Amino acid sequence: MPRPDNPGPTRPGPPPTAVCVGESMAVLLPDRPGPLEAVENFRLSVGGAESNVAGALAALGVPTAWLSRVGDDGFGRRLLAEVAARGVDVSGVTVDPHRPTGLYLKEVGGATGHRHDLGPGRSRLHYHRRGSAAAALSPALLADPAAARLLAGARLLHLSGITAALSDGCLELLRALLADRRPGRLVSFDLNWRPALWRDRDPAVLPPLLDAADLLLLGADEAEAAFGTGEPAELRRRFPSPATVVVKDAARVVTALGRDGTAVAEPALTVDVVEATGAGDAFAAGYLAGTLHGLDQRRRLRLGHLGAACALTAPGDQAELPPAPVVTALLDASPADWAATRVTARGITSPALPAPASPAPPASPALSAPTTPARAE
Repeated sequence: MPRPDNPGPTRPGPPPTAVCVGESMAVLLPDRPGPLEAVENFRLSVGGAESNVAGALAALGVPTAWLSRVGDDGFGRRLLAEVAARGVDVSGVTVDPHRPTGLYLKEVGGATGHRHDLGPGRSRLHYHRRGSAAAALSPALLADPAAARLLAGARLLHLSGITAALSDGCLELLRALLADRRPGRLVSFDLNWRPALWRDRDPAVLPPLLDAADLLLLGADEAEAAFGTGEPAELRRRFPSPATVVVKDAARVVTALGRDGTAVAEPALTVDVVEATGAGDAFAAGYLAGTLHGLDQRRRLRLGHLGAACALTAPGDQAELPPAPVVTALLDASPADWAATRVTARGITSPALPAPASPAPPASPALSAPTTPARAE
C-alpha cells in the first residue's frame, strides 16, 4: 500500500527501542459538558491506546515507533502529524486509499440537568470504526519492508486486546506477532477490554493471546468482566506463561506477580481527577519505560502510577510528566511520603519534594538510558 504524505520522523534518530501496533482514530471532543444533542461545537483531536502508549514512551526517553493503518483522508493526515509530533516514528504506518480513518466522539457528563446527562466526572465514547483502515490490518504487515525493519530492531513490542476484536485479519496479525519470538525482545499485552467490540466476536480467542505474552497488563475490573475474576493471584494462575502479570485495581493498588511466585504491590497516588480517558495507557507506558530502563519492580509500578495520575488530571488522552528531578524524588520516596503525595491539575504536593511541583516544562523527563537488558520479571 502507498504511504502518501506520511511525515515520518523529522530527522534521523536512534532506531526505535519500542514498537506499538494497533488502531488509532480521529476524536471529536465536545466544547461543553452534557449529552451530545446539546453540544454545539466539537474540537478535533486524535486518540488510540497503542499510539497513546507510543507517545508517552517517547516522552519518557524511549525511542518508539507506531505501526497501523489510516485512511487517505484529512483525519488520517491529522493523526499521523500529531503522533509524529509526539516524537513517535510513524514511517511504518500504511495509508489506505480505499478505507477511512476511524472516528469516535467523546461525551462528557456535567450538571446540566438534562435527563440524558451522564453526570459530573463521567464520560462515554461513541465509536465509528467499522470498515476502517485499521480494521484491515493483517499478517501482510510483516512483509512490508518499513514495518519489518522497525520490528526487527525492537526490544519491546506492545499489543492490546482491542486489535483482536477489530477483524479476523487483525486477530491473525496478533497471532503472527506473538508466534514470532525473538531473543532480546519483550512482548507486552494490555487486555484493554472493550465489551462493545466483542458483541459480534468470540472473546474466547483472548486468553491464548494474553498467555503468549512476556508481560501481561490487566485492569482488575476489565478482567472481572472478561474472565470472571479480578483477583491478582487467580489471574496469575489463569495466565501461567508470562514472566510478569500486572493487575491494576483502579485507584487502589497495582500488583506485579512474577512467574516465580513473587508479588509486589504499590498503592495508587491520591489524585483530583479531571478526566479518566488515557490513564491506563499512561500507566502502561510508565511501567514499560521503567522496565526498559532497568528499574526495580517497585519503581516500575510507581512510574506507571505517576503517568496515570498526570493523565487523570489532564482533559485529553496525553499529559506531561513533571520534570526529571521530581520524577526521581517520587520514585525514591519512602512508603509514607509516597502515600502522602497528591496530584492535581495545579501540580504535585509531596513530603518527598522540597516544594509543590508544577507540570512539566517542554523539556522531556526522560530517564537515563538502560545499562542492562530489560527483563519482564
